[in-house]
Amino acid sequence: MATYTDDPRIVEFDVRTDEMLVNMGPQHPSTHGVLRLVLRTDGEIVSEVQCHLGYLHRCAEKIGENLTPRQWIPYTDRMDYLAAMNMNLGWSLAVEKLLKYELPPKAKHLRVIIAELGRIASHLVGMGAYGLDLGTFSPFLYAFREREKLLDLFEEVCGARLTYSYLTPGGATADLPQGWLQKVEAFLKQFEPVIAEYHALLTTNSIFIKRTCGIGVLPPEMAINYGCTGPMLRGSGIDHDLRRDGEARYTDMYDGYAFEVIAQKNGSYPRDHVYPAVPPEAVLGDCWHRFYVRMLEVVQAIDLVRQGMERYSTTPGDWGQPIKLSTKLPKGEAYLETECPRGQMGFYLVSDGSAIPWRVRARSSCFCNLSVASELCHGCLIADVPAIIGSVDIVMGEIDR
Repeated sequence: MATYTDDPRIVEFDVRTDEMLVNMGPQHPSTHGVLRLVLRTDGEIVSEVQCHLGYLHRCAEKIGENLTPRQWIPYTDRMDYLAAMNMNLGWSLAVEKLLKYELPPKAKHLRVIIAELGRIASHLVGMGAYGLDLGTFSPFLYAFREREKLLDLFEEVCGARLTYSYLTPGGATADLPQGWLQKVEAFLKQFEPVIAEYHALLTTNSIFIKRTCGIGVLPPEMAINYGCTGPMLRGSGIDHDLRRDGEARYTDMYDGYAFEVIAQKNGSYPRDHVYPAVPPEAVLGDCWHRFYVRMLEVVQAIDLVRQGMERYSTTPGDWGQPIKLSTKLPKGEAYLETECPRGQMGFYLVSDGSAIPWRVRARSSCFCNLSVASELCHGCLIADVPAIIGSVDIVMGEIDR
């Protein structure tokens, strides 16, 4: 609307905008699954984001109340299907806690090897897909090139490439194949130099830095208040990792392993390896820091896998025989959380003394991490929403079970 003053040369423009609701999803390349985001916008500025779930619900927990613990293992695969081995591990440990079952030492080392390889495979997807969210395709191809080699190793172990059902209450479905550890070491030697390529493609890329530094800042207090965990929490500088700080049944797996929690301390990250420097534009808790934590955890996982292989090779005994399908559970309840690639994943079960749990529940790390999205997106540009949601690294199978 134009208003003319007494001076014909001066025209005052009254520019007004209306609020608009914009649907992003439920099927959108930047939502990493069937997630619907409703954006309330004023021009290009986002004032509110509402996350709508329910497009994927599969009643996994109710199914768990109609199956024995071993029969439910395949359903845990389909929660975080990018880190299925880690899902298997969490449920197995919760069942073993209720049974008061003690794993043989060799089985613990086997689980460390498998879980940390699963962490690498998961972070490769997170890194590559994040590049897609921000408009670059090459990192996705680089990441999947290496991930395919990891899936080849998993296929040798259990015959599957996505949903494994390998780690199970009592141990694992089979021992590691002969010569498999040598193949893992060959992969790690080949993989380590490739990490520098990822840093060149994204971490130190000037466009990537401008799209992520100072965007979606999650202060430490807000991260704690919303129950954020994993790289979301450590990207805000909180020094917390269940592999060190969890309950004994889980931390015993990593007893004697040398590793440091990847979180900013005194303005810098652990410097055991050569890492790119934190750019001056970065703000603690922003998208760049969340991405960087995952990249550093890949290097950390390589070191843990090597330590696990050494211990597995020198530890005598059994690799852990699975419990019987019809094993009766003692009356009681058990809850246990593990440090999965996306955060703390918890499994809870209640038993009435039969072979089938009376109640089964799962505590999703991604659900809590996603709940802070509206706060992170408040006042950002529409173009920043994919960068913020991508930095959370969600898997909808885990959120909407």
